[in-house]
Amino acid sequence: MKTIELKQANAPLSDYAREVGRQAVLVVNNGKPVAVLSSVKGMDAESIALANSPKFAAIIERSRARQTTEGGIPIEEVRRSLGMPATKRNGKTKRVQRGK
Repeated sequence: MKTIELKQANAPLSDYAREVGRQAVLVVNNGKPVAVLSSVKGMDAESIALANSPKFAAIIERSRARQTTEGGIPIEEVRRSLGMPATKRNGKTKRVQRGK
């Protein structure tokens, strides 16, 4: 990742955007990050918006904390409750019995 001090970032934005193909560009002000230019190749606008949303990040953080404190539901239980086939393990399908 290339780092550039805000006061020294006086090239046109297009110059920095071209560098993103090789590495991300981190802009800092007095050594503290203020912006980053990174590739979004293969992403759609909604994914980019979510990836940069503080509100979405807070939701994910709360969910991870809750998972840590309360635990979760095993995937096989979720699949069973949705009537989905079991996941494959070692090339063999594990049978799921419904109603248990």
